[in-house]
This record gives sequence, structure tokens and C-alpha cells, in this order.
Amino acid sequence: MVTKPDITELEDIKLMVNEFYRLVRNDELLAPIFLYELNTYWVTHLEKMYSFWNAALFGEKGYSGNPFAKHATELISKEHIERWLHLLHATIDTFFEGSVAEEAKNKAVVMATTFEERIENARDKDIMALV
Repeated sequence: MVTKPDITELEDIKLMVNEFYRLVRNDELLAPIFLYELNTYWVTHLEKMYSFWNAALFGEKGYSGNPFAKHATELISKEHIERWLHLLHATIDTFFEGSVAEEAKNKAVVMATTFEERIENARDKDIMALV
């Protein structure tokens, strides 16, 4: 039985992030948002995502930012968040298996749930919280 490697280093994170965003750029629901927001900033965004996941999975310093604030003004629905999560899980499952891969998927669920709750809360109050 051939097993897939776990996520163990920055190169694995780069593979995960690059493949995930390849799927996003080709997704009919997500592509319009990401292509509009990141039209000329893909390299910068990918580098930020490498740092984000390196910090989230391995505790490496280097990421700074507020992901929710960056997305708070976009028209993101539950459907967008679910698709984002599905594509990320599919990417991880395609290339990796193991405890860190599972941790990445679990962290993604927490992020997706938090985003969804904060967006819904802001809409219920007819405001958009930026932080």
C-alpha cells in the first residue's frame, strides 16, 4: 500500500498552497472573487499564505495579518466558504496524509466556521466588523 507523506516542511506547505490556489483560480464560484482581489498580487498573496500556514502548523514566526479584515468587505456567502473549505481539504487529501495534514484540515474548519459566524453576525447587525 502506497501512503502519502505528511506535511513536514515549508516545501510541503508551498505545494499545498500552490495547488489549492490553482483550483481556486479555476473554480467558477471562487475565481471571480480571488481574481478580482488578487489580480496583480498573486505572488505576494502566495508568499503570505506560505507564512500563514507555516505559522499555523509549525509555529514559525513570519506571518502578520488579520485574515478576516482582509475579507470582511467582500461579498462572501456560506457557499463561498464551503467551497473554499472543500477545495482546501481536497488539495490536502490529494497530496498528504498524517497528523499534520489532519491538523491543517481541522484548522481550516475552525477558520471557515469563524469567518462564517463573523460574517453572519455582522450582517445580522447590518454592519461589517473589520477586526
